[in-house]
Amino acid sequence: MRIGITCYPTYGGSGVVATELGIELAAQGHEIHFISYSQPFRLNGRDGGLFYHEVPVSSYPLFEFPPYDLALASRMAEVAEFYELDLLHVHYAIPHSVSALLARQMLAAKGRRLPFVTTLHGTDITLVGLDRSYLPITRYAIQESDGVSSISSYLKAKTLEDFGVTRPIEVIPNFVNCDVYQPIRDEAARAEVRRRLAKPDEAILMHLSNFRPVKRVVDVVKVFARVVREVPAQLVLVGDGPDRSSAEWLAHDLQIQDKVHFMGKQERVNELLPLADLMLMPSELESFGLAALEAMACKVPAIATGVGGVPELIDDGETGLLYPVGDVDAMAAGALTLLGDRARLETMREAARKTAQKRFCSTLVIPQYVKYYEQVLAQG
Repeated sequence: MRIGITCYPTYGGSGVVATELGIELAAQGHEIHFISYSQPFRLNGRDGGLFYHEVPVSSYPLFEFPPYDLALASRMAEVAEFYELDLLHVHYAIPHSVSALLARQMLAAKGRRLPFVTTLHGTDITLVGLDRSYLPITRYAIQESDGVSSISSYLKAKTLEDFGVTRPIEVIPNFVNCDVYQPIRDEAARAEVRRRLAKPDEAILMHLSNFRPVKRVVDVVKVFARVVREVPAQLVLVGDGPDRSSAEWLAHDLQIQDKVHFMGKQERVNELLPLADLMLMPSELESFGLAALEAMACKVPAIATGVGGVPELIDDGETGLLYPVGDVDAMAAGALTLLGDRARLETMREAARKTAQKRFCSTLVIPQYVKYYEQVLAQG
């Protein structure tokens, strides 16, 4: 199949999933065309069946805000016609599904069919889409999509309830390449690499996100501050975003800045995650929890909040520990319990990896997308 993929090419989960989906599909022989305003960051250095088409956005004095959604629709139609795409797959409803709808209508006027699939990822439904300015058009674009998928049962139910959508929604979970995200099997080699971040007797706690307020990165620092008072430890924060400054200042005020490492955006997080003992994910809301899944595949359990779709990923007490939002004392206590009981931690590490392998590996999930594409195309 020839498939066009549109996503936000940034550090957020929807962009990561869309990019990895394209890479996996291309590896299976499909022709993948990314259409966006910049190249997705995880696309660098990989080729073979992968193509990128930039969306140029012109700025005129008349426009206070450049109309990206219209430029995107035009580019979608152009790429689809020139490269004879079979379908479009847009990630994050706003504005991508609206643009895809316009592109489909543009090509229909020329007698060409271009179906599109919309994948709902989270805040496009739970936050932005519920804004009264966007709710009617978001509902309409979802309803008019040729296929709709969501990354969790929680998000499907939320969409049906809040938007009154009547069309079917397919649940296809996020995934991870279990051959890329895996533990370092040689413990001596793992210990050697860990020495770059921590002393042999220090635990490593890690956080991975885009540092938006919903990720509650300040809570990450608060949890770590309580942990490091009791056990030797280092905190590694991977990513960047609006709340980084607040987290940096809190670490400074708590006088733990020498034990907190802000790594910024990293393309090869699969090389960092296996070094951690625990992942911290104290989010306000997660429709799935991709960072936790990537960590689990590397045998790293998560201390997380039991919100949204997270309980569909993490089995509380088995593959991680779940707590109420904002309960940093309980999260810290849970982390300390695991760090103080190495046998239980190792059992949880093994269970986390097995869950990723049995339920969320790309080899299991990518075929679900391919089957769904085929169903959409068969609708005629």
